Amino acid sequence: MSEARRGIGLGALADRIGPDRVVGLPVGEVRSLTYDSRRATPGSLFFAVPGVHTDGHQFVDAAIAAGALGVVVEAERPRLSVPQLVVANSRHALADAADLWFDAPTRTLETIGVTGTNGKTTVAWLISQLLIAAGRRPGLLGTVWQRVGDETTDNLSRATTPEALELQELLAAMLAAGNDTAVIESSSHGLAQGRTRNCRYRSGIVTNLTHEHLEFHGTFEAYRAAKALLVEEAPLAILNRDDPSYDFFRERARDRVVSFGAHAEADVRGTLVTERPSGSTVSVLAPGWSGQLEIPLVGAFNVENALAAFAWAVGWGIDPEAARTALAAAPSVAGRMEPVDEGQPFGVVVDYAHSPDALEKVLRILRPLTAGRLAVVFGSGGERDTQKRAVMGRIASELADLVYVTDEDPRGEDPDALNAEIAAGARAAGSRDGENLWVINDRRSAIAAAIGRAGVGDTLLLAGKGHEHNMLTASGSIWWDEAEVARQELRAAGYGREGA
Repeated sequence: MSEARRGIGLGALADRIGPDRVVGLPVGEVRSLTYDSRRATPGSLFFAVPGVHTDGHQFVDAAIAAGALGVVVEAERPRLSVPQLVVANSRHALADAADLWFDAPTRTLETIGVTGTNGKTTVAWLISQLLIAAGRRPGLLGTVWQRVGDETTDNLSRATTPEALELQELLAAMLAAGNDTAVIESSSHGLAQGRTRNCRYRSGIVTNLTHEHLEFHGTFEAYRAAKALLVEEAPLAILNRDDPSYDFFRERARDRVVSFGAHAEADVRGTLVTERPSGSTVSVLAPGWSGQLEIPLVGAFNVENALAAFAWAVGWGIDPEAARTALAAAPSVAGRMEPVDEGQPFGVVVDYAHSPDALEKVLRILRPLTAGRLAVVFGSGGERDTQKRAVMGRIASELADLVYVTDEDPRGEDPDALNAEIAAGARAAGSRDGENLWVINDRRSAIAAAIGRAGVGDTLLLAGKGHEHNMLTASGSIWWDEAEVARQELRAAGYGREGA
């Protein structure tokens, strides 16, 4: 990673990193930075970064054998043949070195961070559309997409916030391609670990906060504190006035705060006027402006997401009328309540919902919008949280009329056993095999079966895969695109836009 366009002296990098101590003489020209010993080459500076599954300190010798000029470690290693920069936090050191290596792109590139438990992807996307409408050229880094220059590509890595080295390289590429702003989905992991260090956020948005990622943070308080790092840095904070953690974030905000929500004291206050299968109308009262927003996104949570983006526009100084027009024209986010329309007389919606809470929310949103039966195709990831499987089966049984249990990244687990756990929860809630419950391991076959039973006025929710472009199985990663598979199976069933 980061093979040099030019080298930097090890001494200069040491000055930027500021190690607690240096073992050996920090001399020589560094030609690349890496935290992966397999990518170390002659002239590399290797960063020993502790990870969840492995610790980079175990690979110091391998990096040196590959030609590393020096190493950055959190604990001194005995009898090494290269200089050691001993630091308190290797990830922070990596972020500082990357900032110097790529000429501090965010000193010029104005950065906007979006964090929160839900809604990050949609809010980041909407903000990028608002910036484009305002005549700016935003870069975008998120779970679904990356935008460098004017080219938007799929993010195939499944990582919301990459390590600092890749992040700074992307920001430098945006600047070189003519972007003047960058919208960055900033995960709690990325904030807590210092991956976003040196992003120099100009504004930060916190969408909401619920319990999540406690396997990493340990406690809700630690999770919330990680999110707060964004608004502690950014001089403009956009906060959800309806969220129970609002006061916590408000107290930690560095400077200006613009709040949004239905709360009477919200700076940008929204009231739902109408809700349709194709979107919502919201009446909004903001400082110096009032009017209605037409939001072409389905669901109450997308009303909240649009309010967050509109509040950011107000705080950033974008004309509210221009913001209203941009939001009304904003395309949907891939895999987030994404409609699939091939002219069929029933609705097909693709959504990333892969947790009990998310599945319940989406089904509850779709129920009043469905004239006929509500069907759901879903599964649960293998080698992940096992406790949620039966719970998701129960939720699907209680809230949907037809339930199809299928594969969703089974990884190394036995799909039969995994899906049986989900189906058991559905059966316990009253679902009956062959009547309103089917277990079909192959996901394409499950989607085809659901389409085959769908009738006029029904809604079919395809939940769990969302925007992802692969399926993780015991034999490895295989291609998958939920919306495209749905289109293919709709055409195979005799539908198609050409003949609609």
